[in-house]
Amino acid sequence: MLKYSKQTRLLLAVDCIIFGFDGEVLKILLIKRGFQPEKGNWSLMGGFVQNDESLDQAANRILKQLTGLEGVYLEQLYTFGDPQRDPMERTVSVAYFALIDIHKYETQLSADYHAEWFQLKRTPKLIFDQQEMVEQARKRIRYKAAMHPILFELLPTKFTIPQLQILYESVFNTTIDKRNFSKRILATGLLIKLADKDKAGSKRGAYYYQLNMQNYYAKFQAFMNFIPNPDTL
Repeated sequence: MLKYSKQTRLLLAVDCIIFGFDGEVLKILLIKRGFQPEKGNWSLMGGFVQNDESLDQAANRILKQLTGLEGVYLEQLYTFGDPQRDPMERTVSVAYFALIDIHKYETQLSADYHAEWFQLKRTPKLIFDQQEMVEQARKRIRYKAAMHPILFELLPTKFTIPQLQILYESVFNTTIDKRNFSKRILATGLLIKLADKDKAGSKRGAYYYQLNMQNYYAKFQAFMNFIPNPDTL
């Protein structure tokens, strides 16, 4: 078999950044790393790409192997290739991110690698350059969420507008005026008002809504500037 001559070999890995929302707090899923270096420390879900698989196949395999999660949408984020990023050996890592409803997938989580949800604001120290990966993913999500209704991927089938506002405030790390938010989100035509209410927070309660899937796909590209200038927040 012919090979490129005089070329340095390196390892190729993938790392999966899983964001989840439990209705109150934006969280990130981490595991205890199972091998050296940094064995036992908190880490993203990561592993090496095998010769017979694509990057997407590797990401899905590693995610299922380390957490038990499958059927999760993963989007490729960025490639991290600093020569010194892994002290063991030259390794290039392709990062992926996903947005999921925590309650939808909580029964799938495996305990083998101590997969655990952490509040995004209280994330423990991560190995290597993984904190940079998380920050890149947050920045990407902010831009996409300002232009497209992708944050609905984090919500259960039915939800309240206050829950949706908490989610947007968590992602953009800001405070949004309650009346303006409600007015703007209802004006998108993406929500269907339901008859029942969530009365956990008050006697009056808040109406549940569900996503109008037909409008969701039809208006996915027309959600522009719901959050103007996201990079300034």
